[in-house]
Amino acid sequence: MTYHPVALVKTVSYTLFALVAFAANSVLCRMALGDDTIDAVSFTVVRLLSGMAMLVIILKIVGRQGGASTKGSWLSSLMLFLYAVAFSYAYISLDTATGALVLFGSVQITMVLVSVMTGTRLHVSEWFGLLIAFAGFVYLMLPGATTPSFPGFVLMTVAGIAWGVYTLRGRGSAYPLSDTAFNFARTAPLVVVLALIAIPAVELSSEGIILAVLSGAVASGIGYTVWYMALGGLTATEAAVVQLSVPVIAAIGGVVLVSEAITVRLAVAGVMILGGILAVISGRYYFVRRKKMAPPA
Repeated sequence: MTYHPVALVKTVSYTLFALVAFAANSVLCRMALGDDTIDAVSFTVVRLLSGMAMLVIILKIVGRQGGASTKGSWLSSLMLFLYAVAFSYAYISLDTATGALVLFGSVQITMVLVSVMTGTRLHVSEWFGLLIAFAGFVYLMLPGATTPSFPGFVLMTVAGIAWGVYTLRGRGSAYPLSDTAFNFARTAPLVVVLALIAIPAVELSSEGIILAVLSGAVASGIGYTVWYMALGGLTATEAAVVQLSVPVIAAIGGVVLVSEAITVRLAVAGVMILGGILAVISGRYYFVRRKKMAPPA
């Protein structure tokens, strides 16, 4: 892909902003729930409602993408809701870096496995990458003093699977911003039910609400919008590869803003999981596609 200098600067700027926004979701959630400034349900409710409001505002500003009539889907909204709830509850017991690593690792692996189940044949290098990534997850959860919370790990894996399915369902969208806004809006009935169920356990503070609004309106609403703008200048492979930096950015945010430590176990597991996923991505691009482009012998 050939880039004009101005277009390249825009793509790089949009991409960096979006990646920081994605990582910020982990940092903001951990700051809010780790310090007990808000309960997990209230964080989820405020995050989804503020994200919904921000996306509606953005749609009003930019218009309905050339008269787009798409309005998302109930299944995608359910996956979005499941991701948001599991994400919040997972961060009660996981630190920022571990949560982000498990989330993005689960997302990428889910997308690869779904493609395999729907008929895609993987190159040997891709299977090798998957094996290394799975081994990284096993190593992360081996018993020891620094083993992450198992319930938190399971919940974040569920969040990653839900987000992976949500992403796959949105791949073919001609109007992703419009679909995302309506998917957020369709979570409203589920949000109301969740809020009613959790009323007895509600814990709120101004700090917690502010963190949830920042997560929903800025890191999610604006972050997703800017990511769609960045995708116009990225290939599918580039988009997949750059997202591997999100757990690293989140880890830095956890160290700086939440005073968390990076353990040797987490660092090794991170290299294995992200390295394995990178091998899957590069295997698809370099070995399979370039073989097809090679001239006949």
